[in-house]
Formats: sequence, structure tokens, C-alpha cells
Amino acid sequence: MAFYIQKYGGTSVGSTERIKNVARRVAKFHAQGHQLIIVVSAMSGETNRLIALANEVQSNPDPRELDVMVSTGEQVSVALLSMALMELNIKAKSYTGAQVRILTDSAHTKARILKIDEDKIRDDLKAGYVLVVAGFQGADAAGSITTLGRGGSDTTGVALAAALKADECQIYTDVDGIYTTDPRIVPEARRMKTITFEEILEMASLGSKVLQLRSVEFAGKYKVRLRVLSSFIEDGEGTLITYEEERGMEQAVISGIAFNRDEAKITVLGVPDHPGIAYQIVGPVADANIDVDMIIQNVSHDGLTDFSFTVHRGDFDNTMEILRDKIQPHIGARDVIGGDRIAKVSVVGVGMRSHAGIASKMFRVLAEEGINIQMITTSEIKISVVVDEKYMELAVRVLHKAFDLDQVF
Repeated sequence: MAFYIQKYGGTSVGSTERIKNVARRVAKFHAQGHQLIIVVSAMSGETNRLIALANEVQSNPDPRELDVMVSTGEQVSVALLSMALMELNIKAKSYTGAQVRILTDSAHTKARILKIDEDKIRDDLKAGYVLVVAGFQGADAAGSITTLGRGGSDTTGVALAAALKADECQIYTDVDGIYTTDPRIVPEARRMKTITFEEILEMASLGSKVLQLRSVEFAGKYKVRLRVLSSFIEDGEGTLITYEEERGMEQAVISGIAFNRDEAKITVLGVPDHPGIAYQIVGPVADANIDVDMIIQNVSHDGLTDFSFTVHRGDFDNTMEILRDKIQPHIGARDVIGGDRIAKVSVVGVGMRSHAGIASKMFRVLAEEGINIQMITTSEIKISVVVDEKYMELAVRVLHKAFDLDQVF
């Protein structure tokens, strides 16, 4: 007997028939004597529908009211799945995030989990219930409904697994594991049996959409055993995210190619080159809750330099407004320019630590295809480049082939 947290995404509960399929899968685990908490997302498309409704009523929807509204999607899912389990004669009980008492901060639409009240959950588990918990949501200290950001149901599942010390957190999606890259772009992409937390953390942060970045951070911090599986395949083993780095001697140096279209690049021209100027530029941007990613500051000429950085494409207009209205006049910069038709492509692998020449090979392969690199950033286990968006898919395909990721080891 084991204790599992299982999370099912929007496509897995996208219709009543699929919800019944999830119930039958859960019933098999229950029949084996396992304790289960099921975390579900809203039915596929529902959150987008609710956001669209809000935008029809208010041009810039109030974050608190938007959280109240979009959280209803998951409430529908938990109720329907609980009913489906009851139809199979399984004791089931649904909980919203607030009912579980998933305590978060008050950053509406981007809230972070602070604490989970375990007592009520443990009592129900002991009583033999299968618990169905709404993902993506919680409540702050004032009792206001909060949401955790897109993909937040993954974080809910991992946080519950950490708090309750579950044996495994199983993330069920519409894919059967984690691939070397997106099979829709590279049909030869392979499913990996295992991947390290370091690698999946980098891939999630670099644009891989299989797992939400914060869920991976949570899992790594609290040593949660994490597995990605498909809800449409009966007996797949999925991909296990592990701490082990030891692999076969023939294992590829690079584990995967990540990419992200949701990028925008901004350059502040003619910036006075003196201590503290970087903070004067990115500080107000960060204060607006906008994440700055890649940063490049050019060599100074005549006391002036150019300062470039990237942000999420959805934050582009807001960032440009902050820079032009507040920062440019304050620091005396010559101009602020930018564009949102770029993409980030990254190679990731713990094997990079012990193998030289990865960067030169990556740059050579891109150069041979006539792909210009606009920005570069590196870490111990990743190299990322910014390229024109129209070259992104080509870059992913040629890098995947160049690093032999289509080979089976």
C-alpha cells in the first residue's frame, strides 16, 4: 500500500467521458489499497473562456475578482470527479483550495503557497476517502481566493505531496512523459525514462511546458518523488524525475532541447556607465512584478553603454511603458527600443559539466544554417540563445540532430 498524489490536467478532464475515465483509473489504484489525493485542473479551455469573459467586461480585469472568477473552473472539475467516483461506489470528497486551507500570500493571479493545513485531509484519508482537491488555487490570510498562475495545479499537487509526505506525486498529462524536445517539432524526439531535477528545472524555466517551473522547484526543495505519465495510456511508466546523475557510459551529453516563443527583447540605448545603473533600470521593472531573464550590457564607449534584456512577451508593453515614462528620463538614456518577435532556444544536460566544446558546437550548427544569435546566456548545465522567432523551429531540429538526441542509448 502506498500514498499517491495524482494530478490530472485539463485535457485529462476535458469532458464528462474523460472524467469518468479518470475515475476508473483512480478506482484501480483504490482497489489495490493505496491512499489517494487527486488534484485536478479546470476542464480544457475553461480557464481561457473565463478570462475572455472578464476581458469583455473590464479592459484590465481586477486581479482579486479575476481570481474569484477563474477559480470556479477547478471547482466544477472536483465536483464532477467526486460524483464519478461515487458512481463507482468509492467514498470521495471534493475540496476547493480554500477548504483544504492552502494558505498563500496575497499576490493575486501569481500567489505563492505558504502553508497547508494537513489535519482535515489526514482525518479524511484515515476514514477511507479518496480526496479530490482543486488545483491552481488557495486563499490568503484575509480569506480571499487566490490563484497560483497558469499551470498552478502542478504546484498544488507537489505541495500536497511535500506537506503530507506522499510516496510519489504523479502528474498525468496528455503526453506519456518528458521528451528530448517537442515531438510536434521534431518527430524523432524520444521519451526519457529518467531526468534529473536539475535538468527538468532548467527545461521548465526555459520554456518546456510539461511541468510548471514552480512545481519542479517545490519537488526539488522537499525531495518529492515526481513522475510524469499520460492519462490516455493504461500502463505506461512515464518519466521519473530523480536525483541520480549516474547514467550509462553511452548516454548523450545533452538531455534535451528547450525553447520558448514567449520572449521579448528590450534595449536601453545610451545609458550612462556608472555603478548602480543596472539596478536603476531593472529595479522598477522588478517592482512591477515583471521577471527579467537574459541581460547583456555592452562595453562602454565615451561613458555610455547599451543595456539589453528579455522579458515575457506578455509583459513587453508594460515594460516599455515603465522604461519610457519613468526610467529613460530619470537616467538620461538616449532611447528605448524593443521587439517581441524573438525566441529562446536552449540545450540542457548535466553531462555538460564534464564535456568541453558544447557551446562551440551549438554556435557552429546554428551558423551553418544561417541563424544569427542575438543574445547568449549559460549555466553549468545549459546554454541559451536568443534568435529571430522565424528560425526557432529550424534551430531546434538541427540542434536535436547535432547532439544525437534521436539516438536510443
